[in-house]
Amino acid sequence: MVAMYQELRDQSKSRLIRPPRATASRQAQSCISGQTQNIQYWTEQIMSDPHKKLTSAFPAVLCLTGVFLLISSGCSKATTQPRAAAPLDVEVVRVEQKDVPASGGWIGTLDGTVNAEIKAQVTGYLRNRTYAEGSLVTKGQVLFEIDPRPLQAALDQARAALNEAEGQVAQSKSQLLQANAQLLQAEANQGKAQLDVNRYTPLAQQRAVTVQDLDNAVQANLAAKAQVEAAKAQVEMAKAAIVANQAAVGAAKAAVATADLNLGFTKIVSPIDGIAGIATAQVGDLVSPASASLTTVSAVDPIRVYFSVSEQEYLAFRRMYPGAIEQQARVQQIRYQLVLADGTVYPRTGHFLLADRQVNLQTGTIRIAAVFPNPGSNLRPGQFGRIRDLTDINKNALLVPQRAVTELQGGYLVAVVGPGNKVSIQPVKVGEDVGAMTIITEGLKAGETVIVEGTQRVRPGMVVNPKPFAGSSTSPAAEER
Repeated sequence: MVAMYQELRDQSKSRLIRPPRATASRQAQSCISGQTQNIQYWTEQIMSDPHKKLTSAFPAVLCLTGVFLLISSGCSKATTQPRAAAPLDVEVVRVEQKDVPASGGWIGTLDGTVNAEIKAQVTGYLRNRTYAEGSLVTKGQVLFEIDPRPLQAALDQARAALNEAEGQVAQSKSQLLQANAQLLQAEANQGKAQLDVNRYTPLAQQRAVTVQDLDNAVQANLAAKAQVEAAKAQVEMAKAAIVANQAAVGAAKAAVATADLNLGFTKIVSPIDGIAGIATAQVGDLVSPASASLTTVSAVDPIRVYFSVSEQEYLAFRRMYPGAIEQQARVQQIRYQLVLADGTVYPRTGHFLLADRQVNLQTGTIRIAAVFPNPGSNLRPGQFGRIRDLTDINKNALLVPQRAVTELQGGYLVAVVGPGNKVSIQPVKVGEDVGAMTIITEGLKAGETVIVEGTQRVRPGMVVNPKPFAGSSTSPAAEER
């Protein structure tokens, strides 16, 4: 048994010879692999000898196990410790300090200076649409046409009624002339009768004529006077008929004007210059004044931007400019910038137009309107944008890229690279966004270096390898250049 153990130890040593120039990790792997092969080899040797008993083989296996543990321990000691990992590469910028617009802006809604709803003013079937939807139209341009035939017939009928009324006036005038002639004749008869009375009265007193002759003259005079009054009544009736017929002529003329106007309404025109919207009625539809609008035309040059400011902002403005002259001078100085939905800045500035008469009871805000020039009609009603006051400046604001700020449970954190390129995580307070940058109101100083790319992989106290943030002019490397 001793000779067998000696032979196993010699062979184990011969199998444990390692290459002299192997690396630490390869030495460890080779050592463990060799010991495994030794145990497997000698276990097979022992189990293959049927004459050896288990009691006699157990000491040999126990010895081999001890040798394996000792050699494995030596192998683990022979391995070297791994090298320290290289510092993590991060992209950084320096905190920038400069003047920026103080106002973060308000959300604004664009709308036309005039939005004219085009509606039918007469009833009829829509015969034609004469404009291109969504195109610029001019004042007086025909947009729709309604079938004019029923209204043309109504106009002809009104003109016929006018002619009839004018004929009645002419007839009344002739009747007046006849009545005047009758009046003159009655007055002449009455004059003769009066002369007879005047002549017979003294003769009757002298008994030159009979009393009956005088009575007949008196009665004839009274009858002549009655005829004069009747003739006067006829004259007045003729005059009244003229007035009535002239009124009928006026009504007939009004009916003609109305029919002519209605006939003109069969051509529906644009009341303003602007952009015409999509038509809501199609050719063949029956339209009327009670129908919905056919389309809308909006005047968009200039275009209005409506936005709401808080009651506190309004009161602060009033306190800063208490007098009417001061307020007027300030609003004339205001120039607004419009940032569109895609983040682009509209190239033209706007000015203040008006403030609403009241504060909204539900929102506690007051509505403001600004006006922007819009040549080419690039801006359209219904668009949204952010509007800013360019004349209100935030002095010496600290700026960092928005992606350098991490929001965590309602707070904001920034990774700062300090001396020795060690990382510290600092809580900050943020202000408004200015393009791709964010204003830091508390927690940073101008010139400090903050991490922009790699913030999720750094930890406090970690040493990093700072590199300039791509596209930034405020990175440390950019300043060194």
